Amino acid sequence: MTTETATPVVARTRDELAEARAALTAGDVAVVMTMGALHHGHAQLIKQARARAEHVIVTIFLNPLQFGPREDLSRYPRTFDDDMEICTREGVDIVFAPTPDVVYPDGDPGVRISAGPLGAVLEGQARPGHFDGVLTVVGKLLHLTGASSAYFGQKDAQQLLLIRRMVRDLDFPVDVVSVPTVREEDGLAMSSRNTYLTASDREVALCLSQALKAGADAAAEGPSAIRRAARSVLVKEPLALIDYLVLVHPTTLEDVPEWYRGEALLAVAGRVGTTRLIDNMPVRVGPGGGALQVFSEHAGRHEAPVE
Repeated sequence: MTTETATPVVARTRDELAEARAALTAGDVAVVMTMGALHHGHAQLIKQARARAEHVIVTIFLNPLQFGPREDLSRYPRTFDDDMEICTREGVDIVFAPTPDVVYPDGDPGVRISAGPLGAVLEGQARPGHFDGVLTVVGKLLHLTGASSAYFGQKDAQQLLLIRRMVRDLDFPVDVVSVPTVREEDGLAMSSRNTYLTASDREVALCLSQALKAGADAAAEGPSAIRRAARSVLVKEPLALIDYLVLVHPTTLEDVPEWYRGEALLAVAGRVGTTRLIDNMPVRVGPGGGALQVFSEHAGRHEAPVE
């Protein structure tokens, strides 16, 4: 016996969103923010939100503020009908799919949320201004949806850290929940950008996740061993143009010293063919260390010099 799943309400304007939001019965409202081109990773975010909250809103908005001048916004995949199928299957209540003039009615906003120093390193160094655009739209969408919780994937680790920091620093009444990275069977982290990869590109791209796994497997031996093991995988794949491979503190994004013991972020970024990919793995460094799915609530607070 099959159960009919209701199609989500699609809101295109602020008024339509407000009306749909007001119609939700009492209970927690979770939001999952996306740029469309939904895949199984997004579905897992929605599942987690659905399991914990009474209602789920998915936003589908290709945010122009987070694309740089050399990044092709028009190239980003747009698959709204397929996205709606996933949202329907996962029991989403509302899909908010505005155009830029709805989110930014006065055009390019004169006031934006600054990501600060944490937004100027790693991805922020490669994509100047990117995180200012991310935080600005996330802040606006949190206000517009009135959500009490927001779900983000661990794959975008720096973004997740900055959103948590924004929510804490600016007193947003929202619980930010991280969800483990969802991977293909071969280990490649799921991403809408994977659709750009040719078959040969995809084989090359596997070196990113393989490097992270090798590094995590060496975590018990300390930071140098982690970095060395990860690099040994990447150097064997010359067709992957690596932007960075780092082992950093999970809340400051500073390189961890050799004495460090505790949770750390092992992150990699690079270009495969014409596509820039990122991936990361939370790890516990030191005796009994290894890969983690997500950071604990006290990540980064347990480090101490070796006696």
